[in-house]
Amino acid sequence: MTKRTFFRTVGAGISAVRLAASQSVSALQKNPGRFAPVDCRRSFNASARDLGPHDRAVELGGASAGDKLIRAPSGDRTLRGIPFALAPEGVSNKKWIVVSPSQQRVVVPIGASAGFVCLAQFCDWDPTELAPAGVDAFEAVGQTLADAVLVHEDGTETRTPIRRRFEVNSLTHPWGHDCFAAVPHRRFMAASLNDALPGAMTWGLLQTVVKTEPGAGGPGTLWLASIANPRPDLPIRSLALESRAPGFLAVAGITLYRGREDPLRQDNVALLQFRLPAGESGEDWEMAIDLGVVARTYRLPEFDGDTWLATPVVGLGEPRSPLREDVLYAEIVASPEATLTLRNRRTRTEARYAIGDIQAGRRAGSGPRAEVIETGKAWIRGRVLDESTGTPAPVRIAFRSRDGRYIPPYGHRTEVNGAWFQDYGADLRAGQSSFAYIDGEFQIELPTGDVFVEIVKGFEYEPVRKKLTIVAGQNSLDLTISRFDDLRRANWVSADSHVHFLSPSTALLEAEAEGLNLIHLLAAQWAGLFTNVGDFRHGNLTSPDGGAMVVMGTENRQHLLGHLALLGGQGRPVFPMSADGPMEANLGQVLSHALADWADGCHERGGLVVAAHFPYPTAELAADIVLDKIDAVEMQPREIGEHFRSFRFMEWYRYLNCGYRLPALGGTDKMNASMIAGSFRGYVHLGDREFTFPNWAEAVRRGNTFMTSGPLLLFEADGRMPGSEIAIGSAEGRIEVQARVRSTVPVHRVEIVANGRVVASREDAAGTREIVLREAVSVQAPGWIAARCSSRTSVGGIQVAAHTSPVYLTSPGKDLFSAPVASYLLTLLDGSEAWVNRLAIRPDEDRLARVLAVFASARERLHQRMHRHGIPH
Repeated sequence: MTKRTFFRTVGAGISAVRLAASQSVSALQKNPGRFAPVDCRRSFNASARDLGPHDRAVELGGASAGDKLIRAPSGDRTLRGIPFALAPEGVSNKKWIVVSPSQQRVVVPIGASAGFVCLAQFCDWDPTELAPAGVDAFEAVGQTLADAVLVHEDGTETRTPIRRRFEVNSLTHPWGHDCFAAVPHRRFMAASLNDALPGAMTWGLLQTVVKTEPGAGGPGTLWLASIANPRPDLPIRSLALESRAPGFLAVAGITLYRGREDPLRQDNVALLQFRLPAGESGEDWEMAIDLGVVARTYRLPEFDGDTWLATPVVGLGEPRSPLREDVLYAEIVASPEATLTLRNRRTRTEARYAIGDIQAGRRAGSGPRAEVIETGKAWIRGRVLDESTGTPAPVRIAFRSRDGRYIPPYGHRTEVNGAWFQDYGADLRAGQSSFAYIDGEFQIELPTGDVFVEIVKGFEYEPVRKKLTIVAGQNSLDLTISRFDDLRRANWVSADSHVHFLSPSTALLEAEAEGLNLIHLLAAQWAGLFTNVGDFRHGNLTSPDGGAMVVMGTENRQHLLGHLALLGGQGRPVFPMSADGPMEANLGQVLSHALADWADGCHERGGLVVAAHFPYPTAELAADIVLDKIDAVEMQPREIGEHFRSFRFMEWYRYLNCGYRLPALGGTDKMNASMIAGSFRGYVHLGDREFTFPNWAEAVRRGNTFMTSGPLLLFEADGRMPGSEIAIGSAEGRIEVQARVRSTVPVHRVEIVANGRVVASREDAAGTREIVLREAVSVQAPGWIAARCSSRTSVGGIQVAAHTSPVYLTSPGKDLFSAPVASYLLTLLDGSEAWVNRLAIRPDEDRLARVLAVFASARERLHQRMHRHGIPH
């Protein structure tokens, strides 16, 4: 079935039918349905050649760009759900009813009744539209080109003017010059973020989730106007078109509409719910509507409000779960007299619904039951207040309908695009949950009745889930969020050391909403793409209260040798940001710099050098750590289980066991809207210093830090904080340790780890929000000791866990060293050097020698340490 006949056969009520055979235009004219295209073949009086060449016809493209002849959509078409019998293609055949000063009047026989007469038409171009002769030469907007005269059966007439830019316009027109009383024949319709890019549509336009209707092609734009018939029960004898001005009016098609509502007018969005038959797959159903648009169709996972409210883990986003097969939702914008067709692609059955019947609650036939839901709405101005201060608090917020549908505040996306570099506004898609970042105030349209809300503000506020009741006429809503802990009061600062793509102002909003004091926004090179480079000019951005800051930096990347987050640097980026590597440096870009060069450049600018997403890639990092060029490591607790058995943490322990002091930070490497800013973060204790980037960087180097994806973990050994030293008089000793954990997500285990091995632990099988471990433990020096904790909760590969930096155990005259680790590091140096010599795109000899010198220097330093420990090499 063609799209045209699919809509031409629709009628009132509901029926389940097999696809019908195609119908001809003449058959449709005899059909007592709502639409009756008029056979205008005997009335067509003009061809493209008759109208002659027009300079602006070149705007139509195609053949018109050469011969300047007018071409318009042709053939039988359904335009905006209205079937028209347009003439066949061809520049010589008569295909339009044209009236002009040389053809004053044309009469088209009708012989049928109708509520509206629909015209598909165009006119000549207004010469003053693009190039007015002067300030007093106005464009011809409102010019009456012709009158459309309905001649009724009793001889009376109804006259309607056809005016330029009211009921008609030219086939092409400047942007912003649409009609006031007519619509273009191509309607807009819903797109999906996963759609292939149709035609000339760009990726950016696809993010609007709106596209032009396919299949309504042809050069130029026909303008659809509806003429109301004040006497719908009396047959129309004819339609007369009478010229009233210079220029021409061309009517391409006429269709009668036997309805009471204007077929071009559409009502506000209605939300429909369809109860699908048992045993059917929800994916098999599709829908279409004639006089309107299906703005969105979707299914939802099972949602039980009571269960959702009782869930102990809040704010991380629900894991993905199957969508319901028995319920389909649709948002439609349509005429009250539109017909919606629900089709099952697998069984080829259809159910047809008159929108008016659904709105009235009437049901007929045997198709899936349909009803309008959420008919009551309230436009609300809301606030989220900090309970302790009573002031609006930036938060991450999500509203849900009673069936679990996400309802965003105004200005935020309904469907959040979580793909790489595709949505970097103030929205989030965490697992199967969507959220909006707000500054503490918002506006939203909510359905009346039960609504659910979720509010999150980082790790130090109690996340909120509650059920609200919205009443008709409500226009305000105040919500509150309260503190769970306040580490900032003790001069701890939280930071996400690794964020990409956001604008600085959006990054600052997300920092405030996620309870972060610091976001490091990193510019980077991705082959031929450069991001955030233009954000350095105005330096760092600070919130009005001074509590949050965005600091610009760079991620300098080499696909095999490693990645470095260069933080701070006084707004002076270290270039180039990549060297020799696919999707990092540009194709053919030489290995101009080693990571060590970038680290030196950052230190010269007063910045902090962090091994990004440590330890990947594992190559030159070994040399840079041996050469003391790395200030800290960025740890991410991904898929670590309860005992941190992941390569990330084992590799960190190996470096620590070989005497390299590497404080831990947390960074997300956020590159899309499906990563929560600060979901991995590092807490740094400033001591008695104020919050500035230099003071923060110096505190990181001192090492009193912990990284976390939720739990707040404080640790001390013999009263000493991480980064401190404890002198052990002999090779062994006993020290008092204490680890305190507070967490809004239940924690199941806390451990004390010394030199990579657990020396004390405490477990709570049911999970607890607060746990303290105090114990005297035996330790060996030289060495290190730290605390870690974990939860069994994991969402999207993110384990809820925390790990402190070590307290270092020293012994007079002894150096912490591991011969197996040293041997392993030498292998990494050999591998890195081999790649540079054999496979890298070589720079000039001087630069190549400088890169290779990094590995030679690191190897020599390792050999010296091995020699001091009596280890042959």
